[in-house]
Amino acid sequence: MVQRLPELIGRAMIDPDFLADLQRAPDVVLAQYELNDEERRTVLGALARLAKAPTGEQARAFRSALIRRVAT
Repeated sequence: MVQRLPELIGRAMIDPDFLADLQRAPDVVLAQYELNDEERRTVLGALARLAKAPTGEQARAFRSALIRRVAT
């Protein structure tokens, strides 16, 4: 089954270990997902915003950065 952006976002929201792996090695994690160039840039941009967020708000910052992309 092909994993797409909604699956990546959903998993990042509920699995803190996955989110930490995504932050630590985004290229390795993103290779598991079939993302187009725009989706990949969006995720990397969200990760940049996430790095600036306080620890307790990281999942929300990541979701906020990506939610419009998935909703459209």
